[in-house]
Amino acid sequence: MSVLLTGAAGFIGYHVAEALLARGEGVIGLDCLTDYYDVRLKQARLERLSGQAGFTFHRLDLTDRDGMAALLARHAEIDRIVHLAAQAGVRHSMVDPYAYVASNVMGHLAVLEAARHAPKLVHLVYASSSSVYGANSRLPFAETDAVDTPLSLYAATKRADELMSHAYAHLFAIPQTGLRFFTVYGPWGRPDMAYYAFARAIAAGEPITVYDGGRLRRDFTYIDDIVAGVLGCLDRPPEGAMPQRVLNIGNHRSEAVSDLIALLEAGLGRRAVLRDAPRPRADVTETFAAIDALAALTGFAPHTPLDVGIPRFIAWFKAWHMI
Repeated sequence: MSVLLTGAAGFIGYHVAEALLARGEGVIGLDCLTDYYDVRLKQARLERLSGQAGFTFHRLDLTDRDGMAALLARHAEIDRIVHLAAQAGVRHSMVDPYAYVASNVMGHLAVLEAARHAPKLVHLVYASSSSVYGANSRLPFAETDAVDTPLSLYAATKRADELMSHAYAHLFAIPQTGLRFFTVYGPWGRPDMAYYAFARAIAAGEPITVYDGGRLRRDFTYIDDIVAGVLGCLDRPPEGAMPQRVLNIGNHRSEAVSDLIALLEAGLGRRAVLRDAPRPRADVTETFAAIDALAALTGFAPHTPLDVGIPRFIAWFKAWHMI
């Protein structure tokens, strides 16, 4: 049996693939290697995976119907899917909205159809986002909160994915778990994320834009904790007449962006040049994950605080950029 992993060249996808391979799983990786950020980073992740036993890679766009059909016909052994491929980035959805609908809505539909026609499938785990909580003000964000006030198109596409999954679970009894990720960070991360972009600017002596004086707060979640939660969910498919659920996966700790900057400064040995700006309309003031449901299901207990995770990221960052 094998796991179909979409977004295998991405940040979270790469780490999930490493963990699956380490426990002896067969992994069929799929990615189309878009140039949203430096493709060399994606290729480097793939190179680290390609030499490992059990890993197979296909460069393919999820919306390529013929390509997806051929992949499924070739890999009849697929019994689980981890769907992480997406067009990421809250603010970029204001620049290229069509890419978000194509990748996140049509791409998710393609995965649902693949799950529907995979005869051995026992579980589909897919990536949603904390962004779906939008204008919610009650903290921490809980899965029972209303999620009908998105503040970005990105958030709207992720909520659309959840609703489509609900429909497919009802219509075709496909066991599914959607995971609402909260600000994932760590080695091999995405250069468009704030912590990475800040690190590059600080290292180069360039100014960084900080919104509302650094008072915005995020539930920063280290990649190893995320991977543990993903695999824990994958191993526990939902059951019953309506086999679907949506769960938060975060650190259950809200921390100020100013604290993140201080840790980056300490790790890089340089002071940041700060440039203050108002918070963009697409950004929320604070995120904070309630993780009781995930903990009850899997024993999930994130154990990497920001002051441990950021030094690990900085060590990788210096090596990757040869600083």
